Amino acid sequence: MQSYTPASSATPWPRAAVPDDAPAVGRAMAAAFDDDPMMRWLFPDEAGRADGLGRYFTTLFARQYQPYGFCEVTGDGAGASFWVPPRAREKAVPDQETIGALTDILGPSAARLRAGVELAAAHTPERPHWYLALLGTDPTLRGRGHGAALLRSGLAQADAEGAPAYLESSKEANLAFYAHFGFTETGRLQLPDGGPTLWQMWREPATGDARA
Repeated sequence: MQSYTPASSATPWPRAAVPDDAPAVGRAMAAAFDDDPMMRWLFPDEAGRADGLGRYFTTLFARQYQPYGFCEVTGDGAGASFWVPPRAREKAVPDQETIGALTDILGPSAARLRAGVELAAAHTPERPHWYLALLGTDPTLRGRGHGAALLRSGLAQADAEGAPAYLESSKEANLAFYAHFGFTETGRLQLPDGGPTLWQMWREPATGDARA
C-alpha cells in the first residue's frame, strides 16, 4: 500500500509529523495514491476519489497513526510515511469513532476495507517488527528523493532497535524499490470482491555498513 520516489542526496531528511500537518498530509497522500490499485478498489468513483482519499488519509493520520505510531513528513509537505513500531501495535488500531468516520467516508466500500484489514491482520508476522503502513509522495514532485528519504529514515529507526520491518504493497511496480532497501517478498494476499493483490515484504535489521 505504498507509493514512492527515487533517492536523491539533495533531499532534506524528513521530520516528525505533528497534528497541524494533517491537511498537507491528506493532500499529498491523496495525490500519491490516486492511481494505487487498492485505493481505486476502495474508491471506484473517479469523480469523488480525490476528495474521498483526502478525507480518508487525513482521518488515518489524525486519529490513528500520528497519535500512536511513528509518522514523518518531508520538509515541503510533498510526502509522508506512517509506521507502527512494535511497542505501538496494540494502540495504533482504529477505535469505534475512527471506524465510524472511515465508514462514512467509504460508504459502500467500507465492507471492502474491513475485509482487507482482516485478511492482512490474519497474515501479519507474529515476530515483533516495524510495520510500514503507508508511504506516499506527491507525484508532481517525484524525482527529488522524498520517498527514499522517508523510507531510509524509518528503517534507521528500526535498525537502531535491531528490529525487522514489514509492509504490504498493492503496486507491483514498487517491489524493486523496496528490494533495493533490503525487503524480500514473503507472500501474496488476494483481496476479495475483485480486489488487487497485496505483496508481503520483509526486511531483516541491518547493522553497521550494511545499513541502506
